[in-house]
Order: sequence, then structure tokens, then C-alpha cells
Amino acid sequence: MRWLNCALGNSMWLAAVIWNENYQQHHQKDYTKKKRKMASPEKKRKMAPKVFNDPIHGNIELHPLLVKIVDTPQFQRLRFIKQLGGVYFVYPGASHNRFEHCIGVCHLAGRFVRALKENQPELNITPEDELCVEIAALCHDLGHGPFSHLFDMKIIPEAWEKRKKNGKWTHEQGSIDMFDHMLKVNAGLAREFNDIKFTETDITFIKELINGPKKHERKGRTEEKWFLYEIVSNDRNKIDVDKWDYFARDCHMLGIGNNFNHNRLISFSRVISVKGIDGKFEQQICYRDKEATNLYDMFHIRNLLHQRAYQHKTSNSVEIMLAEALVLADEFIKFEGEDGKLVCMSDTVKDMKAYTLLNDGVIHKIIESDREELKKSKEILNRILRRDLYRCVGEKRFAGGTFGKEVSLNRC
Repeated sequence: MRWLNCALGNSMWLAAVIWNENYQQHHQKDYTKKKRKMASPEKKRKMAPKVFNDPIHGNIELHPLLVKIVDTPQFQRLRFIKQLGGVYFVYPGASHNRFEHCIGVCHLAGRFVRALKENQPELNITPEDELCVEIAALCHDLGHGPFSHLFDMKIIPEAWEKRKKNGKWTHEQGSIDMFDHMLKVNAGLAREFNDIKFTETDITFIKELINGPKKHERKGRTEEKWFLYEIVSNDRNKIDVDKWDYFARDCHMLGIGNNFNHNRLISFSRVISVKGIDGKFEQQICYRDKEATNLYDMFHIRNLLHQRAYQHKTSNSVEIMLAEALVLADEFIKFEGEDGKLVCMSDTVKDMKAYTLLNDGVIHKIIESDREELKKSKEILNRILRRDLYRCVGEKRFAGGTFGKEVSLNRC
């Protein structure tokens, strides 16, 4: 065989369990004791998982620890952040949020790592490896702000420039900060992590999967398991489960046809020792040669989504107006942070307690306000609601590198 290197069980059952309050309270104590005795990921998986009904992947079954993460205010916040930002003002179907996307990515990451484990036992993928990859996939977008990429690509840079504040912030760094905050303020969740017997190295590995460091800086796993870094966010060739979910989900919600089949890639993937750019051999995820056309379709659908939706001239106009309104309101919209301190919007990224309160609903705070300082922002937002949008007077394509300062338009 040639491989491409790219830079219901056996029985079905139905059970109905009727719970009543007395029964649940009577057995809660014993259940909690039994639950805490389960120390390893393998034992934890024997507990009743939770099933999510997803329009893209069908029934998604999550490990109990993953359910604990989902049931935190920090993760539930993602219900109120649109996946595609201003695109929703153009495509009525683009109403999906970061919440369901993260659950979908977690599902695909789990399927992918288990497929590799089953097909190649010699890789020695442990239950801890598997669960770390799933946690990273679930938490990879915890750091997104209002209207997703608009916040870290446009709102934060312009707000900080206006305030003459230096520095650069990305939602990946925000995801790591929010992950740390989530473990700190949710005692029950921290206890679950301890019961699993996660080490500091495992926690480091999860963070590295979210915002990957350079190869020589990796500390979470040794070289023979570096292929695991390619599952959630693949810096080597951009083929990862994050994109697989949002390609499928965005196409479904936008009504755009999608020929790319991520299920085949999972089935026809293998880890192979490949000579890297530096001349050294390393373990990389590869795909069967017959999947070349499928991979072409993947990059084609990415380009198509950018043309038809992500860079649609009207959605770009909406996002320019949203960014302008929020930057004008930045210093006048406050959120309660650590020690009760009030923090302005662009500073919430440094205070996760305050950042937990920030989502797309910030525009309603402005619209409902009668404060004079927010009058200009309110006018801009009301123009969006009346569809009195900035007009596109023309467009021209330039070669890459034409301008000294360019903003990346990649969405992930």
C-alpha cells in the first residue's frame, strides 16, 4: 500500500429508567463514594457517559470528565458566542455557536485517536493520551471573545492601539488562561482531575495541544508521540479535526454543498516514520494515496467557504461596524473581575473572571444603554439592525506581501 504524507456495537438495547427524587437522594451518597474510587481513565469510562444529539455527527458520547468540563460556566459561555461572527447577519442559518463546535471537535478527536490506537497497537497510545487529546479538543476555543475571530483579530488590536497599550493577544492564549481559571474556580472539576491521576506533564500536554509550542519546546510528550500534536491543531499541514468539524458544520448551517469526507480520512490514516524538513525522521500522521482527491476537496471547501461566507462583502461590512462600535464602547463597558475590580472590555482578556462574563450579548448592553458615552456606538449598532450598512465601493486583489502590515484572515 502507498500512503500520503501531508506537510452501534454488536447488540442494540433500549432502556428506560424512571428516577424519582427520593430514590436519587437515597442513593446519591453511595454513588459518590463509588465514583471517587475509580482512578484510571479506563475505569472512568465505565461510568455512564452523557450522549449529545448533534445535527452533524449524530449521537456524541462523552467521557464523564468531559461532561464535567461542559457543565462549567466557563464552557457554557460558548453558547453565547457565534461561530461565524458577522456572517449571521448575512446567512440566517449561521446561528450556530462555539459550544456545539467544541463538542464536535472533541468527538472527532476521540474517534481519530482511538482509530490510530486500534489500527496500530505498537504506538502505545494510553488512556491518558486519549483523554488528554479529547480535553484539548473540547477546550481549544474557550478563549474566544464576542463574535469569535473578530474579537482577537480586530477589536483587541484596535482597542489597545487606541489606548496606546502594547502587546499581542490571541484566542489560543485565552483558551489556556480560561482552562487554568476553570480548574481553579471549579473545585469539583479539579477533584475529578485528581481522581484521574493526571500529572503536571498531562496538564502541560493538554495546553500544548491547544496552543502548540515549537517542536524543541514540547514537554507534554516525548518524540515518539509527537504525532498526537497533529490531531487537534496541526501546524505542519493544517489537516486537523478542528477544521473537519467546522467545514461540515458551517456548510450544513449555511446551505453550502460539501464533498469532503472526514470519516474516510480517519479510516485511512496511519502513523508512519517520515523524514522531516530538518532531515530527521519523525512519527507523522499520513493518509492512503487514494485519499488524495478527498484532501483536495478539503482545501477546496475551505477556499469556497472563505469566498462565499467568511469574506462575503456584506458580512465584512457588518464586522467592520461591529468592531467600530465595540472599540468606541471599550472603556465604558465594565465587567466585574478578581477582587471585585471593574475591568473594561479589552482588559478582560487578562482577568478570566471578568472574561467569563463577556460574550456576544455585549452589543445588547450598548443598545439598551442611555449613557451619553455610548451614544455613537449605539447609533452604529442600530444601523446594523436597520440594515443601513457601510457600502462596498469596490475591491481589488493584491499579491501576498504587497503591504507591510497584513492581517491574516484565516479562521479556525
